[in-house]
Amino acid sequence: MAASRKTPPDLVECLTQTWPDRVSGHSVLALGLSGGLDSVVLLHLMRRWRDAGGPAFSALHVHHGLSVYADDWADFCAALCADWDVPFAVARVEVGRAGGESLEAAARRARYRAYAAGSADVIALAHHLDDQAETVLLQLLRGGGPHALAAMPVWRREGGLALWRPLLGVARGELRAYAEAHRLGWVDDDSNADPRWRRNWLRLVWLPELARAQPDYRQALARAASNMADAAAMLDELAEQDTAACVRDGRVELAALAALSAPRQRQLLLRWAQAQGLGESSPAALEEFRAQLWSAAPDRNPGWCLSRGQAQRYRGEVWPLPLRVAVTPDAETVCFAPDAELVLPAWCGALSWQRRPGGLPLLEGQPLLLRRRRGGERLRQAVGAKPVKTLLQEAGVPPAWRESWPLIHDAAGRLLALPSVAVDSESAGAQEGWWPVWRLRTGAVEEK
Repeated sequence: MAASRKTPPDLVECLTQTWPDRVSGHSVLALGLSGGLDSVVLLHLMRRWRDAGGPAFSALHVHHGLSVYADDWADFCAALCADWDVPFAVARVEVGRAGGESLEAAARRARYRAYAAGSADVIALAHHLDDQAETVLLQLLRGGGPHALAAMPVWRREGGLALWRPLLGVARGELRAYAEAHRLGWVDDDSNADPRWRRNWLRLVWLPELARAQPDYRQALARAASNMADAAAMLDELAEQDTAACVRDGRVELAALAALSAPRQRQLLLRWAQAQGLGESSPAALEEFRAQLWSAAPDRNPGWCLSRGQAQRYRGEVWPLPLRVAVTPDAETVCFAPDAELVLPAWCGALSWQRRPGGLPLLEGQPLLLRRRRGGERLRQAVGAKPVKTLLQEAGVPPAWRESWPLIHDAAGRLLALPSVAVDSESAGAQEGWWPVWRLRTGAVEEK
């Protein structure tokens, strides 16, 4: 605990100046409260802002159970919030490490899961200027690219949750001065003094030396992060254009990919793999796969192994192949909705509809039945009924996907279509109708 009498910097402006105007008045705001110096200062600032007419908020403490003092920290936060009339909750989490993940990274992942599971849609976090500088250096030591070196933004939306960091421009020393001037108490995490952790080593050993040589290193690294954020945003814009040109229904078309430069090919493949939930790739594995896309014989299907799945070249396209095969249901009833994409995680895909000549004459809300292949199915075509297996082969669907490719039936059980492949010629009319489109979403497998 600490106390002093020193004129505090006016930090409430950090909140009012970084709170986005676009945030809805119906947003539910919560503070991630650890009980440490930084989050206690932010709690005090948010309380002052609330009492002056700012938004109401609550505090959420994530109990990781990793320290013998964890219960004491939760009790401290509860008492502080009770004194300051701030609604308070504790989220107890289990920290499970995946693969070679560090304990720090696993705890962070568990913490953010707890934030996402709560009732708030905006989480205020107390990261500050020193945290930003440390993050840039850590990412640099890991060999990170522009997105990693952009470090932490003041505002970022992840799914339905927004992360707000109003103190990113404030140095740790200013927060301590504020806390001491207001006689605030806080808890000290004993693990922060352990130099075996890379971030602690930077903070305790290396950065004090850097500060003596370059006192403004924090501001310089924050400027670098801002520059990298701009570079990353431009790369994202270019990648979106490349994705629109090269990706169709969840697959990468090699003819379009070949028109890009090697750096743009790498970025597109990585972005596509991330969108498909295939995980991360080593630079060497990516480069080997990229080379094989053009050099492997036509009858070969070179693969790319990533941390959570695989990709494979097949007949002029790159297809995602999840490592963990989904347990596709035997059947599932859906309703025809022409203007909506229906995400079907168990089938590893999403079904949508396009208006085109030779499509099916469906009515909105009409029940349809999705079924797995059982063998022997045939779909009527202009040249006669053809085996479903043959149609999938002719369409270039890889063997790994043929068993889980959905077959669309009407309520009477009659086979109407293979999405993105063919429709029943006798059901389709000469006029415009609806054509089913199947977009691969292998990432849905990992979310289960």
